[in-house]
Amino acid sequence: MSEARLRDQDDDVRLMLAFAAGDDAAFATLFERWSRPLLRYLERLVPEAATAEDLVQEAFMRVHRARDRYRPDARFSTWLYRIGTHLAWNELRRPRRRAPHESVDGEEAAPLVTERSPVDELVHARRVSAEALVALAALPERQRAALWLAAVEGQSYAEVATALDASEPAVKALVHRARTSLAEALATLRADSVGAALEATR
Repeated sequence: MSEARLRDQDDDVRLMLAFAAGDDAAFATLFERWSRPLLRYLERLVPEAATAEDLVQEAFMRVHRARDRYRPDARFSTWLYRIGTHLAWNELRRPRRRAPHESVDGEEAAPLVTERSPVDELVHARRVSAEALVALAALPERQRAALWLAAVEGQSYAEVATALDASEPAVKALVHRARTSLAEALATLRADSVGAALEATR
């Protein structure tokens, strides 16, 4: 997509170009708009919330340092998530970060209830959400990232491919495997919960 078209279609690109031209308030607007979504995403990639917060700060420091050489070749959010993804993967590859699965091959549950839902439905919704996050955390990191960007952030496969430095077919395969694994993991978790509940009644 051309720079002119990106400027016309993406308000964040216009803000970044304004920042590059010297408008510091534009950078503050971008941080306010994107720091929380980026934090939510990075919390799914790294194990500690404090580390995710540090990575958000580092990502925006890199955005700030790039102001003089910024040339839009994708949506601002796609560029930002690409920066955040690489920071997270670099963090995970530190020797002290080695996890049981090191493959580099969330979706976070959407709100399931309204404010006036019965208590039992609210408890069930929270349990389902917690189970989904547990299952999501167990996915290989590239599957986790691809699924979150596609399903939660609503990015296209092309945008996810840019963020992850992958091809669109590879992203489609990652998302498919992630959805399949997530569904299987949730089924197992729920079966285990039912079994534990039955055992408790004996």
